Amino acid sequence: MKKLNNLSRRGVIVSTLATLSVVATSFLSPALAQDVKKIKIGMVAPLSGPWARPGKLMRAGAEMAIAKINAEGGIESMGGAKLVLVAADAGDSADKAATAVRGLLASHPDLVAGSGAWLSSFTLAITEVTEREKLPWLTFSFSDKITGRGFKYVFQTSPKASTFANQAAPVAVALAKKSGAAPTSVGAIFDNTPNPSGFVKQLREKVFPELGLEMSIDEVFTPPLSDATPLIQRLRRAKPDFLYMLATNVSDYKLLLEKASEFGVKVPMLGHGGTLLDPGVLNAVGPELLDGMITTVAAWPNASHAEIAAKFVAESGEPFMTQDSIVPWAEMHILKEALERAGSADREAVAEQLRTMVLTEEEAANVWPGGVDFDETGMRKGANVMLVQWQNGSPVLVYPAELAAAEAIWPK
Repeated sequence: MKKLNNLSRRGVIVSTLATLSVVATSFLSPALAQDVKKIKIGMVAPLSGPWARPGKLMRAGAEMAIAKINAEGGIESMGGAKLVLVAADAGDSADKAATAVRGLLASHPDLVAGSGAWLSSFTLAITEVTEREKLPWLTFSFSDKITGRGFKYVFQTSPKASTFANQAAPVAVALAKKSGAAPTSVGAIFDNTPNPSGFVKQLREKVFPELGLEMSIDEVFTPPLSDATPLIQRLRRAKPDFLYMLATNVSDYKLLLEKASEFGVKVPMLGHGGTLLDPGVLNAVGPELLDGMITTVAAWPNASHAEIAAKFVAESGEPFMTQDSIVPWAEMHILKEALERAGSADREAVAEQLRTMVLTEEEAANVWPGGVDFDETGMRKGANVMLVQWQNGSPVLVYPAELAAAEAIWPK
């Protein structure tokens, strides 16, 4: 009987200690108290409205990466913890994007990091929120302002709009001269969102004067367009030697290119950003109107991504993998490496790894020449321009030369 009492007392002690352990855990910080077997990664992307196409491509790329990471064992340093993508719709305005990220944080206070939101104006708005929450945030939006505000938790994987302008326009002029053309005038038709505006500002104020180019047309519009006729009429009168046509949604490119064809405007056209390469543009206007157009991108699948790109096509039903999917794919792998090194789901620990780690051989590093290494502003070091051209109905990487799948041809 005495022995039975001792066992009973021992059971009470064990039970009491277990209860105290649960109570103590409940007072830990959200980052420490969460189930480390599931690590939540946020994404804010335009999943409805005029920019829904790139948003859906972003989510598809991120989801494919997370499936791969989890299938390969998850985060080894955290006992094989699995990543979970939690997405929110940025809608069609910066205000809606900011509301979306606030809702995401309220519904998932255990978010560890995030990615998005494509359009620079959306990204500028949401990162005001994520910075206050000390939530590490990756983005491939282009605006110079994104990493120009002194923020500590924002990491820009793409080149800045000014970098695109500084690098892409001289390459274009060199290509024109190589083909026998000698451009002296240039034009720009662009929407008023931060990325195209910043790109053209740099061209207008610095790059074109340095190249000896005069702007014969400089027209800005508010997206989405309802009628492209006035813009194309001005273009026809201006007669530039080549034109930057910059839109951020498929419908605007459709209106502009079809109206230019209707008016018989023949001018070499260049783009900026991944929208011009969206399969939706090809479906909307056809290969003839796109043939020869060259655009800048933050990244593009190269020969080393053949298996990844083929898997993406098979799973998504898209005809090819674009910037809007390969970059979120890479960003999920960047976060995977940061989590692996941190060995923790703590936001600050992950942010510190993003600030200090250098990736050269890892899966995340082979999307960009030079790998991944962020400077003190959160800008990826050595971010250089890539150029993709529509050739015979397909987008082809034509610059830089070491990654190019074909030689660039000056548009006619």
